[in-house]
Amino acid sequence: MKIYPEKLQAHLKNPLMPVYVISGDEPLLSQECADTIRIAARAQGFTERELFHFEGNPQHFDWDPVINECNSLSLFSDKKILELRIPGSKPGDKGGKALAEILANPNPDNLLLIIFSKLDKGASKSKWLKTLEAAGAHIQVWPVDANQMPRWIDQRLRAANINANQEAVQILADRVEGNLLAAVQEIEKLKLLAPEGAVDGTTMSSVVTDSSRYNIFEFVDKILLGDAQSAAKSLRGLENEGTEAIPLLWAITRDLRILVKASELVASGEKADWALKKSGVWDKRMPLFRGALKRLRPAHLRMLLRQAGAIDRGIKGMRSADVWDEIATLVLSFAGSQTLKPGNIKVLLQS
Repeated sequence: MKIYPEKLQAHLKNPLMPVYVISGDEPLLSQECADTIRIAARAQGFTERELFHFEGNPQHFDWDPVINECNSLSLFSDKKILELRIPGSKPGDKGGKALAEILANPNPDNLLLIIFSKLDKGASKSKWLKTLEAAGAHIQVWPVDANQMPRWIDQRLRAANINANQEAVQILADRVEGNLLAAVQEIEKLKLLAPEGAVDGTTMSSVVTDSSRYNIFEFVDKILLGDAQSAAKSLRGLENEGTEAIPLLWAITRDLRILVKASELVASGEKADWALKKSGVWDKRMPLFRGALKRLRPAHLRMLLRQAGAIDRGIKGMRSADVWDEIATLVLSFAGSQTLKPGNIKVLLQS
C-alpha cells in the first residue's frame, strides 16, 4: 500500500506492517518519516536497531548479512528494526530477489525499514517495488516547490504554536529558498525569540537576518561560485561559531544532488537552464548553479556526492573520521580547487 507522509502518524497507531519503504529526494522529510516509524516501532516492542548501508553498484551489494539477520530467531532477544539505506533508486537484481525471499516468510520479530533516494520511472513500475508495497507500506516524499513553500512554512509555524501573518511567512519562504532544513532551523529560533507566539513581517525580518557572520547560505553560494579560498574561510568560521556538521553537510549535499540531476539531464540533451529548473533551482540562484554546472564534470559531481556520503557515515559514527577536515576537502573540491583531484580522494571513499 501507499501512504501519504501526512497520513503516516495515524497509520502507525495500528499494528505495524512487516516492511516500510521511504523514497524521495528531500532529506529532511525522509528523515522525519523514518523517525516517526522508529518511534512507533519502539512503542510496539522493537527496541533494537541494526543498520545496513549499501554503496556503489547495486549489482555488487552483499545481501547475505541481511537475509541471515532476517532469518535468525532467538527466544531471548528483543524485536529489531532492520534499516536498509540504499542510494539511488533500485536494489539490483540480487536485492530484488533477496527482498522477495525475506517477505515470502517475514520474521515477526523484525521490522524492515528501507530508505531509497527518489525512485525513477523504471523502479516505480518494478516487480520488486510491487512486492514491497503488497507486503507493507510505501511512503513517497516530494520536494516542496516555490509555490508550496509558504503553505508548508505556515503549517510548520502553526505546529510550533507561532501565529505568523502572510507577510512574515513570505519573508521566511524567500529567505530559505526551498531549503527545508534551514526553514526548520529558523522556526526553532523563532520559538525562542518570539515567545508570545505572534510574528509579523518586522519581527520575522529581524530574526532571519540576525544570523551568524558566517551563515550557511552565503557559505554554499561561495562554493557554487568556485571561490575556494572564501568558502574555506567561511567553513572555519562556521566551525568556530559552533555550527553543527549535519546541517552544513545537508546544505552541501542538497546542491550537489541538484547538480548531479541537472548534469544527467544535460547529458540526455536538455538545455542547461531548463535542466536546472527541472532540478528545482530557483530563478534567483540560476546564475550560481549555471556556473557550477559548467565548471564541474558529471563524474566529478558524482564523486563529490559519494564523498559526502562517506562524511555522513563519519558524523553518525559508522566509520572513523576527522569530520571537519573531510568537509574541508569536500568544500575545496566542490569549489574547484586545482590542488584536489579525484585520485586524491579515493582513500576517503574507500575507508
